[in-house]
Amino acid sequence: MWRGERRIRVLVVDDEEGFRQTLAKRLEKRGAVVKQACEGQAALRSLDLESVDVVLLDVKMPGMDGLSALERIRKQHPNTEVILVTGQACTQDGVAGIKAGAFDYLSKPIEIEQLISKIRQAFDKLVRQQEQAQEAQFRSRMEQQLVATERLASLGTLAAGVAHEVNNPLAIINQFTGWLIDKVAKDDSMSPQTRAALDMGLGKIEKNIQRAKRITHQLLSFARQNDAVIKEFDLCAIASDVVELTRKTALDRNATVNCICAEPKIMLWSDPYQLRQVVVNMVSNGLQAVEPGGVVNLTVGGDKEHAEVLVKDDGPGIAPENLERIFEPFFTTKPPGQGTGLGLSVSKGIIEKLGGRIEVESELGSGALFRVTLPRKPLAGPEKADTNRMQRGEQ
Repeated sequence: MWRGERRIRVLVVDDEEGFRQTLAKRLEKRGAVVKQACEGQAALRSLDLESVDVVLLDVKMPGMDGLSALERIRKQHPNTEVILVTGQACTQDGVAGIKAGAFDYLSKPIEIEQLISKIRQAFDKLVRQQEQAQEAQFRSRMEQQLVATERLASLGTLAAGVAHEVNNPLAIINQFTGWLIDKVAKDDSMSPQTRAALDMGLGKIEKNIQRAKRITHQLLSFARQNDAVIKEFDLCAIASDVVELTRKTALDRNATVNCICAEPKIMLWSDPYQLRQVVVNMVSNGLQAVEPGGVVNLTVGGDKEHAEVLVKDDGPGIAPENLERIFEPFFTTKPPGQGTGLGLSVSKGIIEKLGGRIEVESELGSGALFRVTLPRKPLAGPEKADTNRMQRGEQ
């Protein structure tokens, strides 16, 4: 018995061996995948090992009878339909079984065409329930994405406003800090102690100006929706660039970044500039997570359809309660003052805009693994970058 491209899986449960085997053979001739059990406990053990679509269950059996087995099946295997088989004088058991959750009941002797019709109906019911459950899950995901999109739009507007408002006084502070540094350098009247104190204080001001500028840059990156510049490039070359760009951070952390390419060249069509930004961010996060002497492995690979970038560190890992929030804007596990919580959120937005996905796996004590998967060819349809931008990226 087929439904589309799918063979229906049936478990025949009956203590009469001749009846059971004959029925199984007749069902198999019609295309069903058939398993057998001689009583209720054996049926439950069989279902625990491998699920089926429909159970054909005799009511009167030694040991666990059909109605008791039905109750257990409904609890332990809710995605399995049960058709009861009763004797002519025991139709009340069939009615009781339907009340207990059976799909239907048939009386012996069984007409094979009637049985096949009932099995197909039970299977169709399962398919409808699965489709309804998938549709409900899809609607739920869409509603969550809509809420998240509206929230991100509001955050983007706020972030852009904050960044612009902060940049103006920041520029003035930076300008007058430079003026003060020049004045101190030219003033020979102050004592060495005073000069040292002023140099230290002005140095701290300069350092924090740069930090504030980085934060506003991240805020603007989060708020901006830049078009991708699509061109063909070698992902291995991008990985090598990232190792060089993060070399100083690695030296400061006394850590190592290893670059591993599965092939000499891994070509794909995407935006190399934005992708480089994402990989730098992931490697930098890994370096910040590891202890002195730690290792971050940057691995590039994939298949004919997709390219893949893996960044694995041997740091302390991410707590389970934080894994689902790791890509939320402004969420960070770093100590106060050491992170804005925007890097991974910006990275996720970039990768999804390029038609890919970014995922994280981690266990406490076993480090973290970030995986970026991208299509090797340009996106088709409305998400594809316009032709002019692709041509401009190729020049």
